[in-house]
Amino acid sequence: MEPDDVTRVTALLGRAPRAAFTVAVRDATGTPMVIRNAPFLDDGTPLPTTYWLVDPALTRSIARIEADGGVRAAQDAVDADALAAAHGRYGAERDAAIDPAHVGPRPFGGVGGTRVGVKCLHAHYAYRLAGGDDPVGEWVAEALGRAETPAETIR
Repeated sequence: MEPDDVTRVTALLGRAPRAAFTVAVRDATGTPMVIRNAPFLDDGTPLPTTYWLVDPALTRSIARIEADGGVRAAQDAVDADALAAAHGRYGAERDAAIDPAHVGPRPFGGVGGTRVGVKCLHAHYAYRLAGGDDPVGEWVAEALGRAETPAETIR
């Protein structure tokens, strides 16, 4: 982590992060685009969302896709087995970061805490940008391309 990452991510989120994090993806200027959260907030509350999109332009663009029915469209477009496998990989990666001696509540589900289906296009796209094999993240990338988002922001 770079020394000013907490300051930069705080500015991007509009609030201080409540979990320990690392920057998983940066843009060409070094600005954080995706953070990788610890599995628990600073107060011990389980946090199922490992990868969080913090790039404001991408966040707005994906919000527009969601507002136009993108969650349902993505769910209808992707193979259910491939989506279930992505949820499984995501959950396993998050769970591997939890101390085996941990007792108490644990985060659950896959991408964005969802057990099945699609909940948040932002979370799926963040996972894809961070290197995750996610068919919904791929669907979002294609939707961003169709929306003519500047190519330099799409990875």
